[in-house]
Amino acid sequence: MSETEPIARSAPRSAVRHLEIDAEQQGQRLDKVVAQQLPGVPRSRVFRLIRRGEVRVNGRRASPEQRLAAGDTVRLPPVLTSMPESPRRAPASLVQTLERAVIHQDERLLVLDKPAGVAVHGGSGLSFGIIEALRASRPDETLELAHRLDRDTSGILLVARRGSALRTLHALLRDGAVQKKYLVLVAGRWNLGHKRIDAPLRTDLRVGGERTVKVDSHGKRALTEFRLVEAYGTRASLIEATLHTGRTHQIRVHAAHCGHPVAGDDKYGSKSLNEQLAALGLKRMFLHAHSCSFVWPDSGTEQSFSAPLPADLRAVLEALAGKRTRARGGAPRRAGG
Repeated sequence: MSETEPIARSAPRSAVRHLEIDAEQQGQRLDKVVAQQLPGVPRSRVFRLIRRGEVRVNGRRASPEQRLAAGDTVRLPPVLTSMPESPRRAPASLVQTLERAVIHQDERLLVLDKPAGVAVHGGSGLSFGIIEALRASRPDETLELAHRLDRDTSGILLVARRGSALRTLHALLRDGAVQKKYLVLVAGRWNLGHKRIDAPLRTDLRVGGERTVKVDSHGKRALTEFRLVEAYGTRASLIEATLHTGRTHQIRVHAAHCGHPVAGDDKYGSKSLNEQLAALGLKRMFLHAHSCSFVWPDSGTEQSFSAPLPADLRAVLEALAGKRTRARGGAPRRAGG
């Protein structure tokens, strides 16, 4: 059945619309613009509409990835406005939690200290995520994720409030001009000093239906810098990871590639360490985006944001430090640098 054919007589359809792309929308991907214009329509359905040619750009078929230019005309087809798979409304409690997590906002940008356990967007069985909840809280704004964090990762998340800000942030990210640092607990004692891992990653692999990333010479370039923050005997080390590229699962795979997998990582990690740390209260992956900085190119204004380790991760470090102190009979020693 065509996407434009009704499933039942009572299901209303939107009318055909023609959208002219303005300066705020130029440079955005077609699928992003269509999704904004068809709220409540699942992203998978948006992709099908485009691939079937029901969405047209200047009268021609286009791909979901096509970047739009100011003055382009996009045909938006009629779609069912009441569909069984439409996303549910985000709970008020989640909306309130995320509004409290906003640590900075201006005319271009929202910055959140993202809580762990919340996906950044709906999909894969989730009806909503952070971006859907924020849009529900701010219905008059055009909000877009500038980048993503894994569901279990906490910390700094950038959300653009304007199309022009989104394009600028994407360009800065592509050029490596956004400095993102993470605090990570890894297995074993880190004896590698200040270590740069420049190892390409394959991100298109599936194992048992799940995405799996691995170091592969045919993958895309990925560069991560690691440095020791504090060692907890031979059991674990707190390190700082600086991302110079933004590949899927990059820190997790590069850390495991070094022989020091991320604590709490069920996919690439150490089962024995995870069990030990679970007994100390670690209930998720120990990965926290603690700082982010960049410069707006039009004004030269430097932006710098930070988020402290959340309480659940601090408690794990305190438990590790307590065990180390009892074992050595002395105070914890912080690594230099």
